[in-house]
Amino acid sequence: MNTETLQHPQGAAAGQTHAHDTVESVSGLSPKALHYSRVFELFVVAAIIMLFAGAIHLHVLLLAGDWDMFLDWKDRQYWPLLSPVVMIMFPAALQGIFWTYFRLPIGATVGATCLMVAVSISRPASFMWWTDYPLNLVLPAQMIAGAIVLDVFLLVFRNALFTAIFGGFAFAFLFYPSNYTIFAPFYVPVSHQGMMASMADLIGYVYPRSATPEYIRIIERGTLRTFGDSASWVSALFGGFICIFMHYAWWYLGIAMSSMKFLPNNAKVMALMGTKADVKASA
Repeated sequence: MNTETLQHPQGAAAGQTHAHDTVESVSGLSPKALHYSRVFELFVVAAIIMLFAGAIHLHVLLLAGDWDMFLDWKDRQYWPLLSPVVMIMFPAALQGIFWTYFRLPIGATVGATCLMVAVSISRPASFMWWTDYPLNLVLPAQMIAGAIVLDVFLLVFRNALFTAIFGGFAFAFLFYPSNYTIFAPFYVPVSHQGMMASMADLIGYVYPRSATPEYIRIIERGTLRTFGDSASWVSALFGGFICIFMHYAWWYLGIAMSSMKFLPNNAKVMALMGTKADVKASA
C-alpha cells in the first residue's frame, strides 16, 4: 500500500511563515497592504477592549455603586452579597460569546481583567489626582480569582448549565475570601469615643463625603447575623445561589446580543427604512 507523507513546517518560525504565506496568497493583497490590514486589526482589538472595559465599569458603578467604591461600605453583609451578583453579569455574557463562537474558555477572565484595567485608570484619576482623596480609602474589589475558577469550570464541564451551577456559585463564594487579604487591616476593631468600630468605619467618620443621608449608614443593620457570629459566609452562600441564575441568564443574553439577525425584504421593512416598495414587485 502506497502512502504519502504530508510535509508540515517544523518549528514555530516555520509555522508562522507558512501561515503568513497562506493568508497572503488567499487574500490577494500585497505585502504592504497586508501589513496595514494587520495594523488596522490591532486598532480594532484595542477599541473593542476599551469599549468593553468602559461598559463593564459603568455597569458596576451603576448597580454596585458605593459598595465597590468606598472602604467603609465594604461590610460583611451586603458587600459579599451584592457585588458578585453585579460583577458576574458581563463576564458571563463574554464567556458565552467566547465559548460559542471561538471555543475559548477565557471569557470570564477577559471581562474581569477589563474591569480591573478600567478601575485602575479611573479610581486614581478621579479620586487621588483630581480631589486628593486617599487612594487606599477607595480600593476596588477584585474578581479575577473567581473569574479564573469560572473559566476552569467551563473548561471541565463544557456546558452552560453546569458551569452556571458550579462556576457561578464558586464565583460568588470565593469573592469574600479572595478580597479579604486586601481589606483585612481595615476590619481591625478600634475604640472611638467610647464606641467600638472597625478601622473602616473610623475612616468613614474622619473623611466625610457627601452630606446626603445615604452616606451616613449603619453597618450591618439586617438580621443575617442571627445565623452566627459573622454574616459574611451566609451572604456569600446566598450570593452564590443568585449568581447561578444570573450567569445562566447573561450567558444566553450575550449570545443573543452577538447574533446577527436578518429581516425579510418586504414592504413593511422597506417602509421602516424610509424607502417605498415597488407595488408591482411586492404583488
